[in-house]
This record gives sequence, C-alpha cells and structure tokens, in this order.
Amino acid sequence: MTAALPAADPLPAEVLAVVGRAAPALRELNDLKRVRTAGNPRSLAERAFLRSWARLAGGEDVRAVALEETAALVAAGRLGGVDAAVLQRAGLPVSGALGVLRRSFDELAGDLPARDELRAALHGDVRRAPAAPPPGWALALAEQPRAGATRPGHARVVVEPPESHGDHCLVTAAYGCLLAPAVGADRADAFLLGLAHHLHNAVLPDSGFTGEVLLGDALEGVMARLEQEALAELAAGLADRVRRVLAARADAATPLGRAFHAADVLDRVLQVHHHARAAAFTADQALVDLDLVHPGPVQGYQLDVLAAAGLGPGGGEGAA
Repeated sequence: MTAALPAADPLPAEVLAVVGRAAPALRELNDLKRVRTAGNPRSLAERAFLRSWARLAGGEDVRAVALEETAALVAAGRLGGVDAAVLQRAGLPVSGALGVLRRSFDELAGDLPARDELRAALHGDVRRAPAAPPPGWALALAEQPRAGATRPGHARVVVEPPESHGDHCLVTAAYGCLLAPAVGADRADAFLLGLAHHLHNAVLPDSGFTGEVLLGDALEGVMARLEQEALAELAAGLADRVRRVLAARADAATPLGRAFHAADVLDRVLQVHHHARAAAFTADQALVDLDLVHPGPVQGYQLDVLAAAGLGPGGGEGAA
C-alpha cells in the first residue's frame, strides 16, 4: 500500500525540513526493534506494541496511550532497557528515576516537533504490565516475520534476522505520533493507524509487495475480511475508530495519510539501512568511531594489549 502526495499539493518545505531534522532521532528509535533484555525474548518495540494494544483493549484513552508510549520509546532511544523499574530497584527514588528518563529523552528529542507535549507525558511506570492481556491477534503480529523488500518477478532477498510486524507497527505508530504536528494530523489517530495497519497479517503470512501483486483482485477482500476478524475482538467504540483511521491508508491527501505514509516509509527504509550498516560494520568503526576501548585510566594499557595481539585500530582483524 504505497501512495504519493498529489503533484498539485507538494509537501511544504518547512515540513520537509522537520523530517530532515528528526531523521537522526528516528534512526535511533528504529534500533529499539533489536534491543532486548534478560528474561524476555521480545524486543523493546514488540513489548511496547503488545502493551499498547493491551492498554487500548482494556479501555484506556487512545491519546494517553499514544503520547505515553511514544515518549517512553524516545527515552529508551539512549537508555535501552534501563527503565524506571530497574532504576528504582537499584535504589533511585521515583523522582531520581524520572530524572534519568528525562535526561535521555532530552538528548534525543531536541529536533522532534512539539517535544514539550511528549515530555510532559513521560512518567516512570509506563512499562508496567497492563490490567488485561493484549488481543490474540496482537501476539500473532509480534511473531509474524516481515517479508522485507520484495519485487514482483524476482526472487526474495532474505535478510536475517527479520523484524516482526509488532516491531514495524509500533515504530510506525511512534513515528506517526512524532511527525503528526508537522503535517497537521492528530497524534492519537496517527499512532493508532500505525499500530493497526497490518491487522490482516496476524493471519496472512507476509510475502511483501510480490504477494500483494500475486493476490491481485483478491487482495482487497482478503485484507478486509481478516481485519474485520481482528476488530471483532475489540470494543465497538475502539473498533469503529480503528476502521476510521485505516481508511487514511488509501492516499497521502489528508493530514493523517501524510503522517502515516511518512512514518511507514521511513521505518521501512531505515530497516533496510540497518541491515546495510550491519553488513558493512568493521572492527575499526568500533575501536575508532565508537571508542570501544573507551577513555579512562586503563585505556592506554588495553590499546597496547590489542596492538600486541594485532587487533588494534587499522591492524589485523581490526582492519576494514
């Protein structure tokens, strides 16, 4: 489902500038699809996806869920799995833990639109377990692999490990929430659309654009039937709102459509960039660019050890 803005209504230059300034932060948030912690095999993004649907299905306000989960994701951009619960268990008071989260949020959020509204939604217990479990189809989406880039008439390029639909939907939802103010869209609706736009893939395995083309005229009916199956598990009011926002997938002519299609394409392409970076990563990047042997009282000693072993920057296995 790709769509382009009408030629007569191009994206304003100031909006393009907002996207450009936000891009480095969005790249870091994309990596939360690959960050995990002990005791839970799911990525931080998958956990937020399941938690978001559990909260929504449990009757929580869509806007509150959107702002709180997006703010928590931004804070996790630098802290990863270090959340308020971990910090409090380690001895920090609630105020101290929240202060750490806010510092991490501020490091990443400087160029994000309407950041103050998100910062106000940041609190320490957003990662608490919801009162009810997520819908069954949400669990299936968190386990359904994405096909990645496919082209009709060509063999699939398999890149490991694949992301899940839970990963993709959550990050698309957060991107939509972050970019919505720049295009005049409602943040809650943008988050909800990102969260829901692959409902059909809870049942339908992903074969990418190739699969959509091969399904041909059957695609629309297949998607509609499987979406309705999923929506039947939600309360009527929430299901109706999901149906309404899903209609915005059709094009980028509305503010909501613009927010969604910007978020969706950014996540899909940043995922590809991740695989390209991973394939090209060298030991020298870790040693020189990232200070793997970081400054400190033993840095010189450690670099001497690596040099003796032929593992220092520019030498042996450390070379590009």
